[in-house]
Amino acid sequence: QVQLVESGGDSVQAGGSLRLSCAASGVRPDYYGIGWFRQAPGKEREGVACITRAGSISYPTDSVKGRFILSRDNTKKTIYLQMNSLKPEDTAIYYCAARREILSASTTCASYEYNSWGQGTQVTVSS
Repeated sequence: QVQLVESGGDSVQAGGSLRLSCAASGVRPDYYGIGWFRQAPGKEREGVACITRAGSISYPTDSVKGRFILSRDNTKKTIYLQMNSLKPEDTAIYYCAARREILSASTTCASYEYNSWGQGTQVTVSS
């Protein structure tokens, strides 16, 4: 099973940027689709950005489109989430997660589809 470790969370001012990293280890992480999720206090976990094995990316949350960019470096076994123009409503714990999938799998950011999760990294955006 793949192990995931997030890093890069911090406290920033609104309008700032952060890059989160998700380091994968264990079995070959390029056999997995990877998703970034977030959970704010009192709210449900939501998918932010997800990528399939084949490299297809989706951003299901409208509020991050055009501001967040997911990228994947298979040589480094790391998945990144570049977050720009941060807003206070982006404040949350950010998690990366993985799901074993076939090469032709469709993109999904449904959290129940993912079965390996990191411990999360806190992002706090102040106004």
